[in-house]
Amino acid sequence: MVVASTLVMILCMTYQIPYAAYAALFALTISRESVEGTAAAARGLVIGSALGGAYVLVGTMLVVGNDMLQFLWIVASLFLVFYAISALSNYAATARFAYLIIITVPLQERHISGQAKVESILWAVGAISLGSIVTLLLEIVFAAFRRTDDLTSAITERLASVEELLAYYLQGRTVNAAARSTIERLASVGTSLLRRMVQRANYEPHREEHMAAIVALVGRLVDLAANFAQFTSRVSEGDRRRIREIARDVAEFRSALESGRVPSRTAPTSAGETPAGPPLLAEVETTVSLMYEICTGTQSLAAFVPAQPDDRARATPFVPGALSNPEHVRFALRGCLAASLCYIIYNGLFWPGISTSVTTCMLTALTTVGASHQKQLLRFAGALIGGFVIGMGAQVFILPSLDSIGAFTVLFAIVAAIAAWFATASPRLSYFGVQIAVAFYLINLQEFKFQTSLAVARDRVVGVLLGLLMMWLAFDRLWSAPAGVQMKKTFVASLRLLAQLAREPVSTDLKVAIERSYSLRETINAQFDKVRSLADGILFEFGPSRQRDLELRDRIRRGQPQLRALFVMRITSLKYRLQLPGFELPESVRLQQRAYDDHSAQMLEEMAGRIDGNAPPAGNSIEESHELLNRTVEEIQGEEPDQLPLGRAASLVTLIRRIDGLTTSLASEIAAEFGSPSQPSQFRPA
Repeated sequence: MVVASTLVMILCMTYQIPYAAYAALFALTISRESVEGTAAAARGLVIGSALGGAYVLVGTMLVVGNDMLQFLWIVASLFLVFYAISALSNYAATARFAYLIIITVPLQERHISGQAKVESILWAVGAISLGSIVTLLLEIVFAAFRRTDDLTSAITERLASVEELLAYYLQGRTVNAAARSTIERLASVGTSLLRRMVQRANYEPHREEHMAAIVALVGRLVDLAANFAQFTSRVSEGDRRRIREIARDVAEFRSALESGRVPSRTAPTSAGETPAGPPLLAEVETTVSLMYEICTGTQSLAAFVPAQPDDRARATPFVPGALSNPEHVRFALRGCLAASLCYIIYNGLFWPGISTSVTTCMLTALTTVGASHQKQLLRFAGALIGGFVIGMGAQVFILPSLDSIGAFTVLFAIVAAIAAWFATASPRLSYFGVQIAVAFYLINLQEFKFQTSLAVARDRVVGVLLGLLMMWLAFDRLWSAPAGVQMKKTFVASLRLLAQLAREPVSTDLKVAIERSYSLRETINAQFDKVRSLADGILFEFGPSRQRDLELRDRIRRGQPQLRALFVMRITSLKYRLQLPGFELPESVRLQQRAYDDHSAQMLEEMAGRIDGNAPPAGNSIEESHELLNRTVEEIQGEEPDQLPLGRAASLVTLIRRIDGLTTSLASEIAAEFGSPSQPSQFRPA
C-alpha cells in the first residue's frame, strides 16, 4: 500500500498530473492481498470513474451558461449519487462513480473556459485510473516473488490452523481462545472465496476439478476441527497416537502443496479403525484420508465438486427492492439535502476551500444513525490528525527544511505507512487511517510545490465539520433509522436463515444441495458480521431510546456467540444429512434426524417471531425437542455396527446433544428476555 501510493505520488508530482491527491489515495486503498482482489478493485475504480466522468461531461455541456440550470443539475446529481449508493449492489464501483462526481462539482463554479473544464474532468479520470494501474502492476510484481499462489496460500492457511489446534491436544493443553477463534472464523467464512479462485484460475478441466475437490475437503476438515474444539477439552493417551498421525498427515499435505509436490503418506492410517475416542475424530481421519486419495487418483472427484453457478446469470446491478422500497428514496433525499446545504453554504460564503464538506456527506452516509455517527467521528478524528497534527506540523517544522522531491518522498512514505497501519487494523479503526491519508494528501498534493499556506489545512478540517453538521441535521432528524431497530431485524434474519440451514437439503440433487448450503453459509456469516457492526453503531446514538437500545444490544450480543456456535455445529450436521463420504447413515437414522432437525428449525423460527413480537405461544417446544432428541439417540444407538460404525454413531450423538443444548438454551433465554407475545417486552422498540 505504501509503495503503490508513493510511486503514484512521484509520477504525479514529476509530470505535474492534476488530482494527484486522489490518485495517491486510491492507490493506497485498493491494494489487496491478492492479484485477483486488486484487479477487481482496480477494475471497479476505473469503470466507476469513467462512468462518472462521462456523466459530468454530458451534464456540463447541457447546463453551461445557465446558472439556475447548473444549480438544479448539481442538486439532481447529488440525489443520484446517494440513491446509487443505497440501491446499487456493487458498492465499490458506485462509490467511485459518486466520488468522481463529487470532486468535480467545484469545477462548475470556476470561471474558466469550457475546454479547461473538460480537460480537468479528463485529468481526474486519468489520474485515478493511473493510481489503479500502478497499484495493479505493483501487485503483479509482488506476486512474482511469492512462493505460492493465492489459492495455495488460502488452503495452507486452513491446514495450518488445523495443525495448531491438534498440537494443543498432543501436548495435553487446553485450546486457547486465539486458536479457537481462528478455526471458528475460518469455518464460518467457508470456502466461497477459494471456490471462486478455482473458477478464475484458468486451470485445465481435470486440474480444476482436482483443486475444487481439495478445497471442498479442506473446508470440511476445518468444519470438523471447529466442532472438535467445541466437544473436546482433553484426550486420553491412547487417542493421542491417532491425533499425532492426523497432525503428521496434515503437515505433510500442507508441505507438499507449498512445494508443488504430490502429497503422499509413507504409513497411511486406517480411517475409523478405532471406534472409541473423541467425537468426530473418526470423521477427521476419514477426511484426511480422502484428501490423499484425491491426490493419488484413487477416489472419484464427483462427490466433492459442487455445481458451478453462473455468476453472470445471477448478477444484478440493483439490491433487492431497489425500485420498490421507499427507504432508498428517503436515504437519497436525506443525503441530497445535507450535501446541497453544504454546497449552498460554501458558495454563499465564497469559501471554496471548505468544499470537502460535500465529500464528507457522501463518505459518511450510512443507512443507520449509529453507523453514520461512528464513521463521522472517525472522519473528523482522521482529518484532525492528518490535517492539523501531521499536515500543519509538517508545514511548520519539516517542509521548510526540505529542498527536493527525494526528501519529500521520505516524509510522504512515513505518513503513508502510519495511515496504512491504521487502515489495515480492525474495522473499527480502518476508516480513521484512510482519513489521515486523505487530509495529508489534500494539503500536500494539490499543487506541484511545497504547500506553505496554513489556511489549506484549516479549510479542510472546517469543511469536514460543516459536512458533519449537515449530516447530523439531515440524517438524525429526517426518517432516522436507529441502529437498534436494524440490529434486531438482522438478528431475527440470522435465526430464520439458520432454521433454513437446519432443514437442508431440500433438493435431492447433491450438487445443487451443496451449492445452496454454500450460499446459505455466506449469507448467515454476513448477517453475523452485520449484527456486530450495528452493535458498534448503537454506542454512537443518543436520545430517549438509548438506554433501551443498549439493553437490547447487550442481550443480542450475549446470544450471538451461542448462535455462532450453533451455526458451526449445523454445518457439520448437514454433512450427515447430505450423506457425504465418511458421513453415511442408515435410512432409519436419517429419517429420525430429519424429524429432529425440522423441529429444531421450527424452534429457531419461533425465537425469531418472539423477538419480532408475533410468535405463537411457545407451548412445549423444549419438551418436544428433548423427546425427539431421545428418540434420535435411541435410533442411532440401536443400529448394528455393520450399518453404523460405533465411532460415527458416538460423534453424531454428541453433535446432536450439543445442538439440542444450545437451541433449547437460546430458546429459554429469548423467552425470558423478550417476554410472551401477549405481554410487551421492555426490550422491544416502540
